[in-house]
Amino acid sequence: MQFSQFLETYGKPVQAEAEEHLFRQGEDHGSLYAVRKGLLKAYYLSGEGKEHIKSFIQPGDFIGSLTASYAGQSSSFSLVCLQPAELIRLDFNQIYAASRDNANIAGVMVDFLLAFAMKKERREYELLCLSAEDRYRELLKTTPHIMDMVKQNEIALYLGVTPVGLSRIKKRVTDAS
Repeated sequence: MQFSQFLETYGKPVQAEAEEHLFRQGEDHGSLYAVRKGLLKAYYLSGEGKEHIKSFIQPGDFIGSLTASYAGQSSSFSLVCLQPAELIRLDFNQIYAASRDNANIAGVMVDFLLAFAMKKERREYELLCLSAEDRYRELLKTTPHIMDMVKQNEIALYLGVTPVGLSRIKKRVTDAS
């Protein structure tokens, strides 16, 4: 079975509204999502309630909590729609079992996990090695359309700066151009 057939057969179409959570930090949630339309935000909440944005998820991306899906623990992050979204929900256990018996599905899973790992590696590098201004420049370079789709406060949270800090960074970057 090809992966597209697997999606058709076992995937469940999901329509979600803006501000609707697909799951929240601390919940058990064993699904993966293929994003067809919309924009989502994955984020953490600290014990004090401070939000830290992990990533923005766009059409063509897959997202899910591997900790919750594979390890059976609660999700370490929340997933919310920033725009109305169309998704395909896949039960992780179903896709995992299918990947053990089907080379095509296994290949898609390996590709998904590699893309996921590379995205995490890039994000870790940005947070640990780049200045906030360089993180902003990288965001502009790799996903410039996000700037028009996401509130400035969320851009600031993603970069790890305050909204005032983001305004200063934007001015410096604009003045340097």
